[in-house]
Amino acid sequence: MLILECPCCGVKAEETELAPGGEAHLKRFGPGSSDEEFEAYMFARKNPKGVHFERWRHAYGCGKWFLAARCTATLEVFGTYPAQTTEPPAELIAKIQAKRPDWKGWK
Repeated sequence: MLILECPCCGVKAEETELAPGGEAHLKRFGPGSSDEEFEAYMFARKNPKGVHFERWRHAYGCGKWFLAARCTATLEVFGTYPAQTTEPPAELIAKIQAKRPDWKGWK
């Protein structure tokens, strides 16, 4: 069972209390973007085996969105952080690199 801690309200919740929102830190393209940029934003998503950054919503709790870093192969959760963060916190990156020395980075 996947258990994530909501950084907004501090509650540790099982995945049944949360709603997944897909890949985190996507560059959104709006008016004036090319068809290729808009298509890539709408449909092209990473699906890695390993560390992945995702959006989650505490659906049956505070209702707020947050971001999480987890391993898609083992379900190991490295940490969560507020959705307004533009990139993963440095301490979270250091934690992932300490546990996964072969990890290539988040971008």
